[in-house]
Formats: sequence, structure tokens, C-alpha cells
Amino acid sequence: MTTFRAACLSGLLLSAATCPALADPPVGRLVDGVYHCEVYALGQFIHLGDIIIEGDSYRGPYRFGPPPPPQKYELTPEGELTWLGPLGGFTSGGNSIDLTQVTANSDAAASFDIIMLEASGNYSATTCDKQ
Repeated sequence: MTTFRAACLSGLLLSAATCPALADPPVGRLVDGVYHCEVYALGQFIHLGDIIIEGDSYRGPYRFGPPPPPQKYELTPEGELTWLGPLGGFTSGGNSIDLTQVTANSDAAASFDIIMLEASGNYSATTCDKQ
């Protein structure tokens, strides 16, 4: 091994040993934080509100004022989320949640997609990314 390659390798190993590891959330939980939810419609991104995840609870979505009271959620090993309480406009006015799928779940990146069945019978997809 050349001296340059050896120096690079030892530098990488040293930096990896001294950098703190990012911890993934416990099994069955999302990464705690604020998730910003948007839908792409009419050629633009529309903010639908934020959802706060804390442990096995969520609050939201909300845009103004204080967030609603906490509700529980469940997360399957396959990454499917079940909301055990109301979810703002996603579950009101004849709308319902068809599926919520986690797309990333680590401290480095966390997000999920909500597929909503609208009262009209149409489906819409919303992406929520941890801020």
C-alpha cells in the first residue's frame, strides 16, 4: 500500500472512531421531531401542516397556534404507520387515510408518505420530512 493510501485509510478510520454514531430510533418508533408535510398540486408545493413525533405519540398536523393534544400511533416492522387518533384534514370532511408508509427512519433522514382517500373518491399523496 502506498504511503498516501495508508494515510488516507488511517485518517478515515480515525475519524470514524472519533465521530459519534447516529442512533436509530427503537423498533416500532419514528425518529422524534417535527415533520413538515407537503403535497405537490397545481405546479407547486403546498404546506399542509407539521406533525410532531414524540416517542409513541404524535400531535398534528397543525399550521397555526398550539398543536393539538397528543395521540398514539403504531409502526409495523414493514414501516406501515397506523394513526390511532384524528389526523387533521386527512381524517375529516369525508377524507380517510388509506396508507402511511415510512420512507426513511434514522437520525440522518426521516420521512413518511401519507396516502389519503378523499371524500371525492380520489387519492392524494403527501410527503412529511423531518426538519
